[in-house]
Amino acid sequence: MNLDSTAFDRLSNVRLLVVGDVMLDRYFSGDTSRISPEAPVPVVKVTHVQDKAGGAANVARNIAHLGAQVGLLGLVGQDDHAQSLQALLAQDHIRTHLIALPYQPTITKTRVLSRQQQVVRLDYEEAFTPQAGQQVADQFAQALSAYDMVVFSDYSKGTLQQLQAMMTVARQAGKTILLDPKSPDFSLYRGADIVTPNLSEFKAAGGRAGSETDMLASARELLTQHGIGAMLLTRSEQGMTWITPTEHQHFAAQVREVTDVTGAGDTVIATLAAFIGAGMERAAACLVANTAAGIVVGKLGAASVPPHELAMALSRQGYTSAVESAPHALEQIRQAQQAGERIVFTNGCFDILHAGHVRYLAQARAMGDRLVLGLNSDASVKRLKGATRPVNAWGDRATVLAALQSVDWVLPFGDNPAEQDTPLHLIEQVNPQVLVKGGDYTIDNIVGASHVLAHGGQVQVLDFVEGRSTSGIISKIQGQG
Repeated sequence: MNLDSTAFDRLSNVRLLVVGDVMLDRYFSGDTSRISPEAPVPVVKVTHVQDKAGGAANVARNIAHLGAQVGLLGLVGQDDHAQSLQALLAQDHIRTHLIALPYQPTITKTRVLSRQQQVVRLDYEEAFTPQAGQQVADQFAQALSAYDMVVFSDYSKGTLQQLQAMMTVARQAGKTILLDPKSPDFSLYRGADIVTPNLSEFKAAGGRAGSETDMLASARELLTQHGIGAMLLTRSEQGMTWITPTEHQHFAAQVREVTDVTGAGDTVIATLAAFIGAGMERAAACLVANTAAGIVVGKLGAASVPPHELAMALSRQGYTSAVESAPHALEQIRQAQQAGERIVFTNGCFDILHAGHVRYLAQARAMGDRLVLGLNSDASVKRLKGATRPVNAWGDRATVLAALQSVDWVLPFGDNPAEQDTPLHLIEQVNPQVLVKGGDYTIDNIVGASHVLAHGGQVQVLDFVEGRSTSGIISKIQGQG
């Protein structure tokens, strides 16, 4: 499947409204070294407290972290937990349409963790009244015109009591509707364009999963019976399946160590909605959502996936390339730096890739989180190495290098002879935390070292592997070595 990678560039134009059960996730973390003398329970010495947006708020957070515009509509209390949630949403630039109810607690899930294992969870919540559900519907009608698509996030807490009325308004306004279901009664979701149940929810709604054939047949029965356009069925270790009345496509689970599945469904529907909104074909957007889910389950708690991390994961699968346009790659690098990732830069001709190159690049990558490789242009290589070089054109060299696990981005330099075939301008654009060069250089004669050091970075010199060189390989091929 070919993915339209330009959809990443259009994410900032997407306008999504998330409606549903808003929650605050609170984490108390600490070590456990003894059992309480009062009862046979572990004693957790709390050393860290963290609040995160949960439920529908986590869906909105995932959308915001992809770079799309997002609004959030839901119910909260008039309490400290609501204030904490509002502060988190403001940090992520999420436009809020939250309705604060007196004498009603903000839905809060408090988890106590020790050594990355959940010890206990405490829930604070009360059922919402029908009047509160109507307030949500009224606010929805007022806010809808500012958005292009709607995501309903149903956790069966009562925010969506007027769901059908809101869906009618959305359909009349021509909005695409995505819905993460919780109720076993799929008639409540009539008119949705896409629903994203997990396997348990699918079975509770009457779906059958005894075989692939039976699963597809029963899924299509549910779609037809309840007037739903399509289904993305999430199946844990079996991956995901995209199902419409006439076609289906399966996406294998991404093989990762599972740390925490909390919020994985939120990531799926958020990513699916954002990329459909950015103009990607729906089946392709499902593949991207599947990749995002594979990343997020490797993180602790309700996490999200920034676009640069998602793009790199897709490039590892061969769906997109690490050889991006320079503006696109530089924007991804900037996002990675803002996320706190340590960027390493190195450069060279890398005409014929050999074992020495591979080891050198792996060592460079180990000095940070991401490696940017500046690759001399063909004209630059010719000036530096002679008229018979390069053996491989820039595009071929870049494609091979981008396939290495150690390389995250490949960027060209050297087309401007005035730069004397140096990557100085590129280094200034990337502004890496670590600059790496191989050979017998000293720091004072490495191009770009003064810039990196002046900005608080480091410069490292690595030894090349003896007996490994492109010139040696060429001589050997010509029978001279």
